[in-house]
Amino acid sequence: MSVMNVRRRRISGIAVTAATALGLGTLSACSGDSAAAGNTDKFDVVASFYPMQYLAEQIGGDHVNVTTLTEPGQEPHDLELSTKQTAELGEADAVLYLKSLQPAVDKAVAQSGVKTKIDATTLTKLEDHGSVEHDHGGEEHAEEEHSEEESGLDPHIWLDPVKYAEVAGGVAKAFEKADPDHAADYRKNAEALGKKLTGLDTAYKDGLKSTDTKVFFTNHAAFGYLAERYGLTQEAINGLDPESEPSPARIKQLQQEAKADGVTTVFYETLVSDKTAKTLAKDAGLKTDVLDPLEGITEKSKGEDYVAVMESNLKALEAALGAK
Repeated sequence: MSVMNVRRRRISGIAVTAATALGLGTLSACSGDSAAAGNTDKFDVVASFYPMQYLAEQIGGDHVNVTTLTEPGQEPHDLELSTKQTAELGEADAVLYLKSLQPAVDKAVAQSGVKTKIDATTLTKLEDHGSVEHDHGGEEHAEEEHSEEESGLDPHIWLDPVKYAEVAGGVAKAFEKADPDHAADYRKNAEALGKKLTGLDTAYKDGLKSTDTKVFFTNHAAFGYLAERYGLTQEAINGLDPESEPSPARIKQLQQEAKADGVTTVFYETLVSDKTAKTLAKDAGLKTDVLDPLEGITEKSKGEDYVAVMESNLKALEAALGAK
Protein backbone atom coordinates (compact mmCIF):
# COMPACT_ATOMS: atom_id res chain seq x y z
CA MET A 1 0.00 0.00 0.00
CA SER A 2 1.39 3.33 -0.99
CA VAL A 3 0.89 6.35 1.21
CA MET A 4 1.72 9.75 -0.16
CA ASN A 5 5.19 10.94 0.70
CA VAL A 6 4.62 14.33 2.25
CA ARG A 7 8.15 15.48 2.83
CA ARG A 8 9.03 19.10 1.99
CA ARG A 9 6.16 19.67 -0.38
CA ARG A 10 3.95 22.73 -0.56
CA ILE A 11 0.43 22.77 -1.90
CA SER A 12 -2.10 25.58 -2.10
CA GLY A 13 -5.74 25.11 -1.15
CA ILE A 14 -7.06 21.95 0.43
CA ALA A 15 -4.84 18.93 0.31
CA VAL A 16 -3.95 16.05 2.50
CA THR A 17 -1.21 16.97 4.92
CA ALA A 18 1.08 14.95 7.04
CA ALA A 19 1.67 15.23 10.71
CA THR A 20 4.02 17.83 12.15
CA ALA A 21 6.06 18.00 15.29
CA LEU A 22 5.43 14.56 16.68
CA GLY A 23 6.48 13.73 20.19
CA LEU A 24 6.51 11.65 23.30
CA GLY A 25 3.59 11.13 25.62
CA THR A 26 3.98 12.41 29.15
CA LEU A 27 2.88 9.02 30.41
CA SER A 28 5.17 6.98 28.21
CA ALA A 29 6.49 3.74 29.57
CA CYS A 30 9.93 4.76 28.50
CA SER A 31 10.84 7.97 26.79
CA GLY A 32 13.61 8.90 24.38
CA ASP A 33 17.02 7.96 25.69
CA SER A 34 15.87 7.06 29.20
CA ALA A 35 16.28 3.38 28.40
CA ALA A 36 17.76 1.29 25.65
CA ALA A 37 15.55 0.41 22.70
CA GLY A 38 16.67 -3.19 22.79
CA ASN A 39 18.28 -5.91 24.84
CA THR A 40 16.06 -5.49 27.90
CA ASP A 41 14.25 -8.30 29.67
CA LYS A 42 10.97 -7.16 28.13
CA PHE A 43 9.52 -7.15 24.62
CA ASP A 44 11.38 -4.18 23.13
CA VAL A 45 9.28 -2.04 20.79
CA VAL A 46 10.45 1.04 18.89
CA ALA A 47 7.61 3.37 17.86
CA SER A 48 8.06 5.98 15.14
CA PHE A 49 5.93 8.71 16.74
CA TYR A 50 3.32 9.30 19.45
CA PRO A 51 0.19 7.65 17.97
CA MET A 52 2.20 4.46 17.44
CA GLN A 53 3.83 4.77 20.85
CA TYR A 54 0.44 5.05 22.55
CA LEU A 55 -0.78 1.85 20.91
CA ALA A 56 2.36 -0.06 21.87
CA GLU A 57 2.11 1.06 25.50
CA GLN A 58 -1.60 0.41 25.85
CA ILE A 59 -1.49 -3.02 24.23
CA GLY A 60 1.88 -4.11 25.59
CA GLY A 61 1.34 -3.01 29.16
CA ASP A 62 3.95 -4.25 31.61
CA HIS A 63 5.42 -6.68 29.12
CA VAL A 64 6.89 -4.10 26.76
CA ASN A 65 9.70 -1.58 26.80
CA VAL A 66 8.64 1.20 24.42
CA THR A 67 10.92 3.85 22.98
CA THR A 68 10.08 6.43 20.33
CA LEU A 69 12.19 7.90 17.55
CA THR A 70 10.57 11.35 17.53
CA GLU A 71 11.20 13.73 20.39
CA PRO A 72 8.72 16.45 21.42
CA GLY A 73 8.79 19.39 19.03
CA GLN A 74 10.64 17.59 16.26
CA GLU A 75 9.31 18.00 12.71
CA PRO A 76 8.72 14.36 11.80
CA HIS A 77 9.05 14.43 8.03
CA ASP A 78 12.51 15.92 8.20
CA LEU A 79 13.56 13.68 11.07
CA GLU A 80 17.13 12.47 10.75
CA LEU A 81 18.03 9.49 12.89
CA SER A 82 21.28 9.43 14.79
CA THR A 83 23.70 6.54 14.46
CA LYS A 84 22.71 5.52 17.98
CA GLN A 85 19.01 5.50 17.15
CA THR A 86 19.59 3.45 14.03
CA ALA A 87 21.70 0.95 15.95
CA GLU A 88 19.13 0.65 18.76
CA LEU A 89 16.36 0.19 16.22
CA GLY A 90 18.21 -2.84 14.91
CA GLU A 91 18.35 -4.32 18.41
CA ALA A 92 14.62 -4.03 19.05
CA ASP A 93 12.21 -6.96 19.01
CA ALA A 94 9.63 -5.00 17.02
CA VAL A 95 9.16 -1.67 15.29
CA LEU A 96 5.77 0.01 14.91
CA TYR A 97 5.57 2.77 12.31
CA LEU A 98 3.38 4.41 9.66
CA LYS A 99 5.06 3.96 6.29
CA SER A 100 5.77 7.05 4.16
CA LEU A 101 5.12 9.50 6.99
CA GLN A 102 8.81 9.70 7.92
CA PRO A 103 11.24 8.82 5.11
CA ALA A 104 14.20 8.47 7.49
CA VAL A 105 12.29 5.93 9.55
CA ASP A 106 11.24 3.97 6.47
CA LYS A 107 14.85 3.74 5.33
CA ALA A 108 16.11 2.67 8.75
CA VAL A 109 13.38 0.04 9.12
CA ALA A 110 14.07 -1.38 5.65
CA GLN A 111 17.78 -1.70 6.43
CA SER A 112 17.31 -3.08 9.93
CA GLY A 113 17.24 -6.67 10.95
CA VAL A 114 14.17 -6.26 13.16
CA LYS A 115 12.15 -9.45 12.93
CA THR A 116 8.74 -7.90 13.59
CA LYS A 117 8.04 -4.85 11.43
CA ILE A 118 4.52 -3.50 11.91
CA ASP A 119 3.37 -0.97 9.33
CA ALA A 120 0.14 0.68 10.51
CA THR A 121 -0.90 1.54 6.95
CA THR A 122 -1.46 -2.17 6.27
CA LEU A 123 -3.83 -2.59 9.21
CA THR A 124 -6.70 -0.41 7.99
CA LYS A 125 -7.94 1.06 4.72
CA LEU A 126 -6.46 4.42 3.81
CA GLU A 127 -8.44 6.92 1.77
CA ASP A 128 -7.74 9.84 -0.54
CA HIS A 129 -8.96 13.11 0.96
CA GLY A 130 -7.20 15.26 -1.62
CA SER A 131 -10.34 17.08 -2.74
CA VAL A 132 -12.08 18.21 0.41
CA GLU A 133 -13.34 21.62 -0.62
CA HIS A 134 -17.10 21.86 -0.96
CA ASP A 135 -19.20 23.75 -3.46
CA HIS A 136 -21.37 26.71 -2.60
CA GLY A 137 -23.67 26.51 -5.57
CA GLY A 138 -22.18 28.66 -8.28
CA GLU A 139 -19.23 30.13 -6.41
CA GLU A 140 -16.02 29.71 -8.34
CA HIS A 141 -12.92 28.63 -6.51
CA ALA A 142 -9.60 30.04 -7.56
CA GLU A 143 -8.46 27.93 -10.49
CA GLU A 144 -4.84 28.10 -9.49
CA GLU A 145 -5.72 26.49 -6.15
CA HIS A 146 -7.08 23.37 -7.83
CA SER A 147 -4.29 23.18 -10.38
CA GLU A 148 -1.70 22.92 -7.64
CA GLU A 149 -3.52 20.37 -5.50
CA GLU A 150 -2.14 16.90 -5.29
CA SER A 151 -3.86 13.93 -3.81
CA GLY A 152 -2.70 10.81 -2.09
CA LEU A 153 -3.63 8.42 0.63
CA ASP A 154 -4.27 10.32 3.85
CA PRO A 155 -2.03 9.03 6.67
CA HIS A 156 -3.97 10.63 9.56
CA ILE A 157 -5.77 7.41 10.51
CA TRP A 158 -5.27 7.94 14.25
CA LEU A 159 -7.69 10.89 14.28
CA ASP A 160 -10.57 8.51 13.52
CA PRO A 161 -11.20 6.36 16.63
CA VAL A 162 -12.71 3.60 14.48
CA LYS A 163 -9.72 3.32 12.17
CA TYR A 164 -7.36 3.68 15.10
CA ALA A 165 -9.12 0.73 16.74
CA GLU A 166 -8.62 -1.32 13.58
CA VAL A 167 -4.90 -0.58 13.72
CA ALA A 168 -4.84 -1.47 17.42
CA GLY A 169 -6.33 -4.87 16.65
CA GLY A 170 -3.63 -5.55 14.08
CA VAL A 171 -0.88 -4.43 16.43
CA ALA A 172 -2.19 -6.78 19.12
CA LYS A 173 -2.11 -9.75 16.74
CA ALA A 174 1.46 -8.89 15.74
CA PHE A 175 2.50 -8.69 19.40
CA GLU A 176 0.81 -12.03 20.13
CA LYS A 177 2.66 -13.72 17.28
CA ALA A 178 6.02 -12.19 18.17
CA ASP A 179 5.72 -12.73 21.93
CA PRO A 180 3.34 -15.70 22.40
CA ASP A 181 4.14 -16.10 26.10
CA HIS A 182 2.12 -12.95 26.80
CA ALA A 183 -0.48 -13.32 24.05
CA ALA A 184 -3.40 -13.52 26.48
CA ASP A 185 -2.44 -10.24 28.12
CA TYR A 186 -2.01 -8.51 24.77
CA ARG A 187 -5.51 -9.62 23.76
CA LYS A 188 -6.92 -8.42 27.07
CA ASN A 189 -5.18 -5.05 26.82
CA ALA A 190 -6.30 -4.62 23.22
CA GLU A 191 -9.91 -5.29 24.23
CA ALA A 192 -9.65 -2.66 26.97
CA LEU A 193 -8.22 -0.15 24.51
CA GLY A 194 -10.94 -1.05 22.03
CA LYS A 195 -13.59 -0.17 24.61
CA LYS A 196 -11.94 3.22 25.20
CA LEU A 197 -11.94 3.94 21.48
CA THR A 198 -15.53 2.76 21.08
CA GLY A 199 -16.54 5.09 23.90
CA LEU A 200 -14.70 7.93 22.19
CA ASP A 201 -16.47 7.18 18.90
CA THR A 202 -19.85 7.20 20.65
CA ALA A 203 -19.07 10.50 22.34
CA TYR A 204 -18.20 12.09 18.99
CA LYS A 205 -21.34 10.72 17.32
CA ASP A 206 -23.57 11.99 20.10
CA GLY A 207 -21.78 15.31 20.54
CA LEU A 208 -21.74 16.24 16.86
CA LYS A 209 -25.11 14.81 15.83
CA SER A 210 -26.94 18.14 15.90
CA THR A 211 -24.97 21.32 15.24
CA ASP A 212 -25.58 24.76 13.76
CA THR A 213 -22.92 24.19 11.10
CA LYS A 214 -20.95 21.21 9.83
CA VAL A 215 -17.98 23.21 8.53
CA PHE A 216 -14.80 23.87 10.46
CA PHE A 217 -11.59 25.71 9.52
CA THR A 218 -8.20 24.23 10.38
CA ASN A 219 -4.61 25.31 9.96
CA HIS A 220 -3.95 22.33 7.71
CA ALA A 221 -5.97 19.39 6.45
CA ALA A 222 -5.23 16.76 9.07
CA PHE A 223 -8.83 15.93 9.96
CA GLY A 224 -10.19 14.29 6.81
CA TYR A 225 -11.02 10.96 8.44
CA LEU A 226 -12.58 12.60 11.49
CA ALA A 227 -14.71 14.88 9.31
CA GLU A 228 -15.87 11.99 7.13
CA ARG A 229 -16.67 9.79 10.12
CA TYR A 230 -18.89 12.37 11.81
CA GLY A 231 -20.48 14.11 8.85
CA LEU A 232 -18.40 17.28 8.97
CA THR A 233 -16.56 19.32 6.34
CA GLN A 234 -12.97 20.35 6.88
CA GLU A 235 -11.64 23.52 5.27
CA ALA A 236 -7.91 24.10 5.66
CA ILE A 237 -5.94 27.31 5.37
CA ASN A 238 -2.84 25.52 4.11
CA GLY A 239 -2.18 22.29 2.30
CA LEU A 240 0.65 19.87 2.92
CA ASP A 241 2.85 22.43 4.60
CA PRO A 242 1.11 23.80 7.73
CA GLU A 243 3.60 26.66 7.93
CA SER A 244 3.22 27.84 4.34
CA GLU A 245 1.55 31.14 3.48
CA PRO A 246 -1.86 30.79 1.79
CA SER A 247 -2.57 32.89 -1.28
CA PRO A 248 -4.70 36.06 -1.02
CA ALA A 249 -7.30 34.25 -3.13
CA ARG A 250 -7.48 31.43 -0.59
CA ILE A 251 -7.90 33.86 2.30
CA LYS A 252 -10.69 35.70 0.45
CA GLN A 253 -12.36 32.39 -0.34
CA LEU A 254 -12.31 31.33 3.32
CA GLN A 255 -13.74 34.66 4.42
CA GLN A 256 -16.64 34.16 2.01
CA GLU A 257 -17.15 30.58 3.14
CA ALA A 258 -17.19 31.60 6.78
CA LYS A 259 -20.21 33.79 6.09
CA ALA A 260 -21.92 31.23 3.86
CA ASP A 261 -21.50 28.33 6.27
CA GLY A 262 -21.88 30.05 9.63
CA VAL A 263 -18.30 29.29 10.64
CA THR A 264 -17.42 30.82 14.02
CA THR A 265 -13.92 29.57 14.71
CA VAL A 266 -10.55 29.12 13.06
CA PHE A 267 -8.64 26.24 14.61
CA TYR A 268 -4.87 26.20 14.92
CA GLU A 269 -2.35 23.78 16.41
CA THR A 270 -0.07 24.01 19.41
CA LEU A 271 3.03 22.84 17.56
CA VAL A 272 3.03 25.19 14.56
CA SER A 273 2.66 28.94 14.15
CA ASP A 274 -0.81 30.36 14.78
CA LYS A 275 -0.06 33.61 12.95
CA THR A 276 -2.01 32.92 9.75
CA ALA A 277 -4.99 31.41 11.58
CA LYS A 278 -5.24 34.39 13.92
CA THR A 279 -4.87 36.87 11.07
CA LEU A 280 -7.68 35.18 9.14
CA ALA A 281 -9.85 35.09 12.27
CA LYS A 282 -9.26 38.78 12.96
CA ASP A 283 -10.02 39.87 9.40
CA ALA A 284 -13.16 37.73 9.22
CA GLY A 285 -14.37 38.48 12.74
CA LEU A 286 -14.00 34.88 13.91
CA LYS A 287 -12.81 33.24 17.12
CA THR A 288 -9.73 31.01 17.42
CA ASP A 289 -9.21 27.77 19.30
CA VAL A 290 -6.96 24.71 19.29
CA LEU A 291 -7.76 21.50 17.41
CA ASP A 292 -4.90 19.15 18.12
CA PRO A 293 -3.84 16.70 15.37
CA LEU A 294 -2.31 14.60 18.15
CA GLU A 295 1.05 14.16 16.54
CA GLY A 296 2.74 14.45 19.90
CA ILE A 297 2.04 15.26 23.54
CA THR A 298 3.74 18.36 24.94
CA GLU A 299 3.20 20.75 27.83
CA LYS A 300 0.78 22.69 25.62
CA SER A 301 -1.41 19.66 24.95
CA LYS A 302 -4.91 19.78 26.44
CA GLY A 303 -4.62 16.33 27.95
CA GLU A 304 -2.00 13.83 29.02
CA ASP A 305 -2.71 11.11 26.46
CA TYR A 306 -4.54 10.28 23.25
CA VAL A 307 -8.02 9.85 24.72
CA ALA A 308 -7.81 12.99 26.86
CA VAL A 309 -6.71 15.17 23.94
CA MET A 310 -9.38 13.68 21.67
CA GLU A 311 -11.97 14.55 24.32
CA SER A 312 -10.64 18.11 24.39
CA ASN A 313 -10.90 18.23 20.60
CA LEU A 314 -14.53 17.14 20.82
CA LYS A 315 -15.36 19.93 23.27
CA ALA A 316 -13.68 22.45 20.97
CA LEU A 317 -15.65 21.18 17.96
CA GLU A 318 -18.93 21.20 19.87
CA ALA A 319 -18.38 24.82 20.86
CA ALA A 320 -17.29 25.93 17.39
CA LEU A 321 -20.05 24.11 15.51
CA GLY A 322 -22.85 25.08 17.89
CA ALA A 323 -23.69 21.61 19.17
CA LYS A 324 -27.17 21.27 20.71
